[in-house]
Amino acid sequence: MNIAIYVYDHAEVLDFSGPFEVFSTANRLSSGAAPFNVFLVAQRKVPVLARGGYSVNPHYGLGAHPDIDLLLIAGGYHDEQVKTPEVIAWVASVAEKAECVTSVCTGAFILAEAGLLAGCEATTHWEDISALASDYPDVVVVESQRWVDSGRVVTSAGISAGIDMSLHLVSRFVGAELAEITARKMDYKWVKSD
Repeated sequence: MNIAIYVYDHAEVLDFSGPFEVFSTANRLSSGAAPFNVFLVAQRKVPVLARGGYSVNPHYGLGAHPDIDLLLIAGGYHDEQVKTPEVIAWVASVAEKAECVTSVCTGAFILAEAGLLAGCEATTHWEDISALASDYPDVVVVESQRWVDSGRVVTSAGISAGIDMSLHLVSRFVGAELAEITARKMDYKWVKSD
């Protein structure tokens, strides 16, 4: 499964590095072939400065990357992203072919702007729940849950909740046993219920 994590300037570091760690750890612990090919995509294949000036080198830009089975949109300072037609069109285009589209934290706003959350239950960081509901009234906004699985679309609450969601995705696409041993290896107390 090709997993693309979309990153951008001022993205929240744990929003993308937490899920990346989950999927790469699951690969190391898998008894067979690595189930995931996880990579970072940015608008351009140039270094991205995430929160706190954390420099990240994406593997690909929007114009050239492998096929994407699961798209994960990181949160952070997302205002420029929702106003960038190239990004929104790319997200919508990838979503047409992807098996699953996900977001961590305020990445939900990017999914909503691309029209992917209309009629879906979704969540975001607790500070941004009311803004998501008012900006996108066609989204069924859920409060006080670490993650929400609406089938093809899965969203998580803020920052560390992306790790819980990613473990859920490992369980969903490979199996509960791999998700359990991945959480244990990471020394992470997984919140399993959505």
